[in-house]
Amino acid sequence: MEKVTLNVEGMSCGHCIKAIEGSVGELAGVSNVKVHLESGKVDVEYNSTQVSLDKIKETIDDQGYDVV
Repeated sequence: MEKVTLNVEGMSCGHCIKAIEGSVGELAGVSNVKVHLESGKVDVEYNSTQVSLDKIKETIDDQGYDVV
């Protein structure tokens, strides 16, 4: 299992949390997603043989947020 903390801009409310945790959490290979709204960070645990970090970042981007 890989663990990564991403800096994400544009998150401001509960809807943002649900959008990111829901969409990233549905990816095959992702075991845990936790959004930290106050710090603008997203913790992700994933299996790198099933899903790439680029795919996770793309999924967050697709929800309308910017991974920096």
